[in-house]
Amino acid sequence: MNVTIVDYNSGNISSVINSFKEVAKDKVNIEVTSDLNKIKSSDKVVLPGQGSFKSCVNALNNIDGLVDTLNYFAINNKKPLLGICVGLQMFADIGYEETETKGLGWISGKVSKIDNQNGKYKLPHIGWNQLNIVKDSKIFKGIENNSHMYFVHSYEIIPEDKSIVSATTNYSSSIVCSVEKENIFGTQFHPEKSDKIGLRIINNFINL
Repeated sequence: MNVTIVDYNSGNISSVINSFKEVAKDKVNIEVTSDLNKIKSSDKVVLPGQGSFKSCVNALNNIDGLVDTLNYFAINNKKPLLGICVGLQMFADIGYEETETKGLGWISGKVSKIDNQNGKYKLPHIGWNQLNIVKDSKIFKGIENNSHMYFVHSYEIIPEDKSIVSATTNYSSSIVCSVEKENIFGTQFHPEKSDKIGLRIINNFINL
């Protein structure tokens, strides 16, 4: 089986690569590439994202044919895809970080700045916070409710369809921190930085 981590020049993804390789060991081939044919032919795809919504969308668009290839993979072929952090946020129709920017449009909704209640809560939201699992998600197999995950973000995805939300976390309000929509999975937290529980989530995705 081939799992492809999309490398589209969106910040440092070495921890994502290392954690997937640690979980995969020799059983699964982990490829890190922006090669469209390799992405198309892979069994599963991971879309990481660090930085702003706008910079990540621009980086995707800068690689000719990449957005079309991701659409083909996830929407037409319905193969499993995992978005991490801004990788998840880009599933939305639109984001408001820096300027209004069009997302991939896989999930109806928007990405807005976390309401920090006039400075009462620090942004970015950095550090460990609890998961409130609100529906059975395939990637949460064996994960206990209230497990702690590692977050670094100032913006949150607000999907129109609440039935796709698989977990939330409480910060200044209830923030969506994971989604599952058919073959599309996303986490706002960083499983690759969330110790053994994060590795379990990565393992669950690999084993889908």
